[in-house]
Amino acid sequence: MENAALLKAIIENAIDGIITIDDRGKMESINPAGCKLFGYEAEELIGKNISILMPTPDKEKHDDYLTKYMETGLASIIGKGREVIGMRKGGTTFPFRLGISEVQFSCRKIYTGFIHDLSREKIAEERLQEYASHLEEQVAVRTQLLNETVSALQDSKEKVSQSLTKEKELGQLKSRFVSMASHEFRTPLSSIQLSAILVEKYSQVDDQTSVSKHIGKIKNSVSSLTAILNDFLSLERLEAGKVDILISDTDILKFGEEITEEMQMIAKQDQKIIYEHSGTVSFAKIDQALLKNCIINLISNAIKYSGENTFIEFNTIITETGLTVIVKDNGIGIPENDQKHLFEPFFRAHNTGNIPGTGLGLNIVTRYTELMNGHIHFESKVDHGTSFTLLFPINHE
Repeated sequence: MENAALLKAIIENAIDGIITIDDRGKMESINPAGCKLFGYEAEELIGKNISILMPTPDKEKHDDYLTKYMETGLASIIGKGREVIGMRKGGTTFPFRLGISEVQFSCRKIYTGFIHDLSREKIAEERLQEYASHLEEQVAVRTQLLNETVSALQDSKEKVSQSLTKEKELGQLKSRFVSMASHEFRTPLSSIQLSAILVEKYSQVDDQTSVSKHIGKIKNSVSSLTAILNDFLSLERLEAGKVDILISDTDILKFGEEITEEMQMIAKQDQKIIYEHSGTVSFAKIDQALLKNCIINLISNAIKYSGENTFIEFNTIITETGLTVIVKDNGIGIPENDQKHLFEPFFRAHNTGNIPGTGLGLNIVTRYTELMNGHIHFESKVDHGTSFTLLFPINHE
């Protein structure tokens, strides 16, 4: 009797619900904790099928489960335990862990269910999941911000690197300019000064031949200075964006002949400029001033870097697709290592020696060509000459 009383006291004071059912699923007992969990009085449940405490679809499957177990002896819950959903009197549901054991009592089977409410644990899990999800979102946001910061720093680094590169290039350009200007201006100025002194000297003794000779040197030196200043002015206008494109209908054949005649006057002794035009038409719409500047620069270089008794080929070609200008010489050529820098401002090939020049001409030609939507190509080999080709898409008649 004492043991029975002790067992009853333990069951009634247990914090988990305890329910017993018979082999047909009818409840025979439920402790106070179980009543509290499901919201029923014990009298409301005793004799009722245990499925009353189950939501759909477990409610409909419970009796089939018991029948199958009685027939086969195969248990899926008994002796194992699992998480299930219970339904309270008001229809609300809650999660709990169910453990079922089978007991032989008075020659019959009784099944005891031990019910541990998991509501708090589930709420805690949900909060933990929400916190983890929120934390993941924060981590994602922070990661994105970090990536953006790293990207911004990388961009800043690249910009700083580009600025340093440009500053270095600018420094090199300034150095080239100082070196070029000090040489290119000093030489003709010295020549002008010396020739002026000699003119004064020879004029006193009435030596007109010598006077004429040195006056010619003065004129050539002034022309050189003028050419240098023109290059600087062209570069300044390009940098300032002050070069306007003025398209006009141009007779390319006549245009080429005039340039050839003009440039032949400054050619070296026995240098011949051979001009030829090809195409079924000779007129094209293009900017005459810019095109003339380009051609004169290329022919001037051909004259400058070719020797006496040489030929300079100058060709213009008009086709259905555009205008082609070719200037080819048999001069000193351009070293292969220098060719990649050829169109940079103030750059001069290493084999130019004492031949005068600003290193601006080809840079200006390239930029003028691009302003007219054209392209420039060249081929060169040391001691075998250079060929420049300008290609322009134009309208022609």
